Amino acid sequence: MSPSADPRQQRTPAEVLGFTNGQLVQEIGYDDDVDLELRDTMEDLIGAELEDEDCQDIVDAVVLWWREGDGDLTDALVDSLSTLDAGAPIWLLCPKAGRDGHVRPAEVQEAAETAGLRVMSTVSLAQDWTGTRLASRT
Repeated sequence: MSPSADPRQQRTPAEVLGFTNGQLVQEIGYDDDVDLELRDTMEDLIGAELEDEDCQDIVDAVVLWWREGDGDLTDALVDSLSTLDAGAPIWLLCPKAGRDGHVRPAEVQEAAETAGLRVMSTVSLAQDWTGTRLASRT
């Protein structure tokens, strides 16, 4: 059996995010176009609902759904840092290339750098969404 066929090696898109049971995860940018199946699996992994934009608690991660035309990405990234625990990731979820609202990778890179973040990885998370893991430069 090849390693890629090993069930232990196959992770769901939500598992790629690295969330674990008991974590507090804030969701920003929810709208009617988000991938509900992906959201459900995130909530299953953490064992709770995702916190909304009004959450004031320190969170273990932020999921930021972002589309071209949503405003200034740098400002949104800086704002998402306000409740984020030191060293915790921001997962920036954007529509894939060719989909309405697609955000160019160069724009993500520039906004991340300006916000004091760095791009760690980019993965396909759902049929229409790509996730980019951002981390603090410190």
